[in-house]
Amino acid sequence: MMQSIVNAEIESYVSRLGTVNDPVLTEMEALAGKRNFPIVGPQVGRLLEILARFGGARRVLELGSGFGYSAWWFTRGLAPGGIIHCTDLSQENRDLALGFFRRAGRAERIVFHVGEALQIARGLNGVFDIVFNDVDKEAYPDSLEVALSVLRTGGLFLTDNVLWSGKVTEDDTHADPATAAIKRFNKAIFNRRDLLPVILPMRDGLAVCVKK
Repeated sequence: MMQSIVNAEIESYVSRLGTVNDPVLTEMEALAGKRNFPIVGPQVGRLLEILARFGGARRVLELGSGFGYSAWWFTRGLAPGGIIHCTDLSQENRDLALGFFRRAGRAERIVFHVGEALQIARGLNGVFDIVFNDVDKEAYPDSLEVALSVLRTGGLFLTDNVLWSGKVTEDDTHADPATAAIKRFNKAIFNRRDLLPVILPMRDGLAVCVKK
């Protein structure tokens, strides 16, 4: 049975408190609505900006970027000269993202790789201050080692959709492959000695982990 993570009235109230009037963001949200494309939404987006700004992030990696909605928020918080590396299987999403970032005046802050996110991550040089994980849910368990291998000590590992519309509360015998994978991932991040994790019950659940 699907469950609501956040009370709808609370969600509406918080959304009304803080809006960002930006034509590019409005265009991206309209496209997501038209295509029924999942995005993190403005509340999680604002948190991504805060975390990047607070940590002085200069290098961010996204494992799964869509057409750049979460990356748009990250770039608002990047330190001067900071770069975000985006990944997606779709050339169309890359083209859309680069168009959005050009219109936002931030084209120099994004490097967009087309291909399988975990494979791309393995081939990147250097370490990252933040890794944001939003790959296919069945790949969540595999994403953990890959993300930590490119994340600096003290860096943030963030993962979207870890409450999966409440399906993670269901009995394991009824779990579909995506739900089962998310549940294994959630157990893994809490069982690792090199991570300090918390799950925030906002939107669809956001895991925030510090690499010790």
